Amino acid sequence: MTSEELNIEFEAAVDRVNNHTEPFPADFLLRLYAFYKKATNDYGRPSSSKPIINAFKTNALFQVQDISEDEAKQEYINLVNNYFLYRK
Repeated sequence: MTSEELNIEFEAAVDRVNNHTEPFPADFLLRLYAFYKKATNDYGRPSSSKPIINAFKTNALFQVQDISEDEAKQEYINLVNNYFLYRK
């Protein structure tokens, strides 16, 4: 898959998540959060008003620190595809 194709699939997966109206499981959201942040090279600190949520987000980011941006995009796509595949 080319870099352009990966970016197109990644953006489609992001749109699919953003357009979904039902709540997602918390563990799924944390994994999405970490892969999204890594994929978009966004290393800003978590900004929840609740310290415990920031701790979970920070932990999720540590777990993906050793993968590339492209790997993070692919993992994000895989998570989204698998989630919606099993929700049918």
